[in-house]
Amino acid sequence: MSNALAAAIAILAVMPSALGEALVCCHALDGISRNPENYSKIRTTMILACSLVETTAIYALLVAILCIFVA
Repeated sequence: MSNALAAAIAILAVMPSALGEALVCCHALDGISRNPENYSKIRTTMILACSLVETTAIYALLVAILCIFVA
């Protein structure tokens, strides 16, 4: 029971990660719409930022899996 609770708490870290990724994409699209000639630079930066934000969700998933199967 406590393992499942620990995994659920670890997965709660995914929600801010998803919100952060949505904000990154939203502001990148806003920047592209304001400045279309910098599309390639903004897109590259957006992809890098999304990958960095997504690592938080991957770490939370890893912790949840460890809580369930290892402990």
